[in-house]
Amino acid sequence: MSKILLLGIGNVLYADEGVGVHFTNYIAEKYTFSHSDHQLDIVDGGTLAQGLIRIICQYDKLIIVDTVNCHDAEYGDVYFFNFDQAPAEIDWQGSAHEVEMLQTLTMMDMVGDRPETHILGVVPTVIEPMVLGLTDKLYGAIPTMEKALLAHIESLGFSHTKDDSVKIEQVIPDAYKRGQIDAPYSV
Repeated sequence: MSKILLLGIGNVLYADEGVGVHFTNYIAEKYTFSHSDHQLDIVDGGTLAQGLIRIICQYDKLIIVDTVNCHDAEYGDVYFFNFDQAPAEIDWQGSAHEVEMLQTLTMMDMVGDRPETHILGVVPTVIEPMVLGLTDKLYGAIPTMEKALLAHIESLGFSHTKDDSVKIEQVIPDAYKRGQIDAPYSV
């Protein structure tokens, strides 16, 4: 059995920087995934980075949802790539948690514990303190992120059902109430 982790990273109190957390909570609420042989867990990793090592190393595959910086990109542009083949234009210097996550993955590489890793990233518009929510550009990017993620999960052999009544705007107000890593969604 293969174990796959969908990990949302971000600070929900800094507007668009919280998109990874908001998006994974949204996916967990909207979709039910199933596979006869594999397990998919969905976790809000917040800004824990190195604190997540003990969890991440238990998985065979990792999908991280987060903001990314990219030279010559527009706000709301979506990137999905294998971490080992990151596009040259991707810049990991956007926020403290991005740098820490990069360092975490690098440390895991050094000891051979990093699972096969894919990044689903979006270029943020606003990283501002004490704003719970996303800008219009990032709300507009959610369908593209959703399509990329579902295509990847389907390529791993998962099927899914969805609840069309769930909107990302509904899960954002409770993001700070959800427990980081204590209550993973497991399917």
